[in-house]
Amino acid sequence: ATAPLALTDTNIYNMCTQKLPYDHSEQLYARYRTSLQNYIEECVVPSLKDLKGVSLLRTLCRRWQNHTLMVRWMSRIFSYLDRYYVQRHNLNSMNEVGLLVWKEVVHEVIKSRVTDAILELVERERDGEAVDCPLLKNSLATYQEVGMGLLDAYEKDFEAALLQTTAKYYKRKSAGWLETYSTPEFLSMAEACLKAEENRVDAYLHVSTRTKLLSTTETELLKEHSLSLLEKEGSGCAALLRDGKKEDLARMFRLFGRIPKGLEPMAAIFKDFVESEGMSHVRAATEAAVSKQAKEKDAGKAGKDGAAAPEHQFIRVAIDLHDTYSDYVVSYFGSASLFHKALKEAFETFCNKQIGRATVAEAMASFCDSLLRKGSTSEKLTDDEVESLLDRVVKLLAYVSDKDLFAEFYRTKLSKRLLGTHMASEELEKGVLIRLKQQCGTQFTSRMEGMVHDLAHAKDKMEEFVRWQKKRGVTLPVELNATVLTVGFWPTFKKIEPTLPEEMLMAMNQFTQFHEAINNGSRRLTWHHTHGNVLVRATYDKTYELVVTPTQATILALFNDATSLKYVEIQEATNIDSDDLERTLASLVFAKHKLLSKEPMGRTINSTDTFAYNAGFKDRMRRIRVALPPLEDRRKVKEDVGKDRVHIIQATIVRIMKSRRVMKHQELLVEVVGQTQKMFAADVKLVKKQIESLIEREFLERDEKDTAMYKYVA
Repeated sequence: ATAPLALTDTNIYNMCTQKLPYDHSEQLYARYRTSLQNYIEECVVPSLKDLKGVSLLRTLCRRWQNHTLMVRWMSRIFSYLDRYYVQRHNLNSMNEVGLLVWKEVVHEVIKSRVTDAILELVERERDGEAVDCPLLKNSLATYQEVGMGLLDAYEKDFEAALLQTTAKYYKRKSAGWLETYSTPEFLSMAEACLKAEENRVDAYLHVSTRTKLLSTTETELLKEHSLSLLEKEGSGCAALLRDGKKEDLARMFRLFGRIPKGLEPMAAIFKDFVESEGMSHVRAATEAAVSKQAKEKDAGKAGKDGAAAPEHQFIRVAIDLHDTYSDYVVSYFGSASLFHKALKEAFETFCNKQIGRATVAEAMASFCDSLLRKGSTSEKLTDDEVESLLDRVVKLLAYVSDKDLFAEFYRTKLSKRLLGTHMASEELEKGVLIRLKQQCGTQFTSRMEGMVHDLAHAKDKMEEFVRWQKKRGVTLPVELNATVLTVGFWPTFKKIEPTLPEEMLMAMNQFTQFHEAINNGSRRLTWHHTHGNVLVRATYDKTYELVVTPTQATILALFNDATSLKYVEIQEATNIDSDDLERTLASLVFAKHKLLSKEPMGRTINSTDTFAYNAGFKDRMRRIRVALPPLEDRRKVKEDVGKDRVHIIQATIVRIMKSRRVMKHQELLVEVVGQTQKMFAADVKLVKKQIESLIEREFLERDEKDTAMYKYVA
């Protein structure tokens, strides 16, 4: 079987190794090409001439298979010519000659018909018909093979037409779908089409076509209709968010993420939707708060900040919104930074609004207080549930511009919890401070941590006081439990200095002596009675234990020696100013526990009134806490925050200028606003005012030649 081939190969060898004029290499090379061309023109071309469609492709594949087989065998016969003559003269190999002849004689003649036949089958497959994928793969192989390692013929003669027809096909399809189907239905079909195109590449197209084919499909199905799909009434992005269609939103994110800047309009809609929902709750809470305040005003009393307070309900809603849409971003929007940014901007908008008279920062502090204060809410929450709520509130704080306002309101309420024995759990309190510290920094929580530290050491100090008394042989007329506070940590308390009962003064004097002794007189002790408590035993129909403030106790003690007293007599005996006296008497006369009565009857306290021991007082409880109407904290807190901001801005300006030495006015403004924004949104007018103040105090000076330039004065 091999003898004829060996002989022929030998003959070729002999014809190529003779000396001129008997070396026939050139003639053999030329005749090889001519013979192939003659065969193709006489046998192959006629067989393909009148064919089209599947018949054309099948015949082409068969003829191509025969041709490649023939060229492979011929190349073996002419192997010597390939190894020496072809390489020496830098000519095409025998195999390449076979491909070139096919390309020139067959491919160039029938390529348009073959391309049309392939594209027809592709479209039929897109329409759901089963087609012969191996036939398509083999047909397209001819385009790739004739390129001899390059894809020029494939790209120019087939791929360009494929992309063009693909664009037309999906342009036509998408136009119809847009009119007929909802956005989720459209996107579901689009996703199926994209998957089908990927499968098409895997089945019979060259791998290099994948990106271009998918890009063309994405353009016609998604890019050209992006806004129409996203904004479609009843089924667009906003409608899907409204109806909680999570899987549809996830598909929308996947698909629009495939096109350049395709997610930007979706993120904008997401932002607007979340912002709109948040603002609707702001308006509802504001209306409820205003209505509640009006009712309280009509009733002549202030309401309590409980779980039902509109401000607290808003914080609950905001927490739930944040949980919901944070989950959307993470679970359905791939944690894309674009959507994190959209969520942040939406929450920043409505988390910096007013809820009635309160800012969201104040409402958040009040909400935390309601969770951390013992018995402040009707809800029965476990410590884990409270901890979870507090953790989520702290996350919301990231969106509040005036974090310093939250901090001051929180610190004020923390002081009342710590001093008023209203603290539900020390561990919960510490947990909140840890979270606040992690999110806002050490400076944010340093004073609050100092307050907790003071309380932790108060017990040790009282034990030391008891030992000090025993050592001196001192017995107090009343039991005293004093809490020593560090001035810099605690909010400033209103100064109330009543003329306390002698027994209380004696105990206080003993503790003052103890404090001076252990500190060698280096630390001065100032007594504050605003948040103190006094346990008073009172006899009415039975003996009661009354938990009252020092001012309440001072007034009640007067009735040990008199059954009735005039307003003026009480004021002279107690040295309490009119505002505080009226507030305190009101708590003893008008509140739930009417320990005193007054003449004449009425709903207000007047300087002409007479007050008497209420012998008819009864209550089923033996231990009673007599509440004192709270002072308005809001104005004072805001004033304190305003003062702190002035100091912070001035310190920031000095720090920046000390480092930079010389700086333009606008650059300094931008730098100051940037450095303070972690705590509050600095008002530019306030910054300018502090610059002027520092110039007057000679920390800064203006440049003589450029008044918009500042210099640091060392």
